[in-house]
Amino acid sequence: MPSQQLSERVILDFERPIVDLEKKIQELRDLSTESVDFSSEIRRLEQKAKKLRSEVFSDLAPQQKVQLSRHPGRPFTLDYIKLLADDFVELHGDRGFRDDPAIVGGLAKFDRWEVLVLGHQKGRNTKENIHRNFGMPRPEGYRKATRLMELAGRFRRPILTFIDTPGAYPGMGAEERGQMEAIAKSLEVMAALRTPIISTVIGEGGSGGALAIGVADRILMLEYAIYSVISPEGCASILWRDPSRVPDAASQLKLTAQDLRDLGVCDEIVAEASGGAHRDAAVTASKLRSALKRNLGELEELGADELLEERYRKFRQMGAYAASP
Repeated sequence: MPSQQLSERVILDFERPIVDLEKKIQELRDLSTESVDFSSEIRRLEQKAKKLRSEVFSDLAPQQKVQLSRHPGRPFTLDYIKLLADDFVELHGDRGFRDDPAIVGGLAKFDRWEVLVLGHQKGRNTKENIHRNFGMPRPEGYRKATRLMELAGRFRRPILTFIDTPGAYPGMGAEERGQMEAIAKSLEVMAALRTPIISTVIGEGGSGGALAIGVADRILMLEYAIYSVISPEGCASILWRDPSRVPDAASQLKLTAQDLRDLGVCDEIVAEASGGAHRDAAVTASKLRSALKRNLGELEELGADELLEERYRKFRQMGAYAASP
């Protein structure tokens, strides 16, 4: 995904001082000529921008990370596939009802591995989001995912999944076609696959719609991704019936990558480009590539029985807690 111009992308409130400074730097670059040299002033402002960016992003509140995880400029699954994999061949349909564009998947070459890549896909604009259903899969999307994962399992191809969804689509048609059964089946299939699985939360990991492709041997999260049983808005509505409590809900849900690593849900946090993945997709993808290669190399050393046993143990241990003294 090409980098977006500062004037074209959505700017979050806490990003505004940084973006204003970067615009000033660009203006000075444009004004610089052989006779008028602003290089010293540009260097000074660049150092100031770097320091400001470091200060802002080192102390983000959970709700600010929620905003970053949903940023429309963030790379989506197809962007990462393009940056990470070669020879991608997309496969379509659940062989039962129809194709669901909210989940994309297919065969590809990742480094030295022949893999299956699979993930949620959002849109960049209104037309694309309607086509992709805002990244909210219907039952046929999860049945397509299950079909492709079973195919990968038969040929012992490692599976790389990319999680980025507000949740499974809750519409009447989806419920009539068995949304919960489709998700449950996906969980069952992933738990028993005798091939390495790595899931990466690249943006918004919402509820069972995210978990449906998240039963993996390793769960990675990008630095500003979130993973939660419910959105902060939904939580605030249920608990307090007050939209002003959304930041409180974001804090209480422990949905950030740092929280989930501490809780043992996330195995590794992958650093994003300075200022977030939406500012430089290529840098973020490069860091993700290194993490995926390392984890996949470790997993391929395990036999199928050992892989299944460790996967089972991993999920059984989730949710354990220590009572306060």
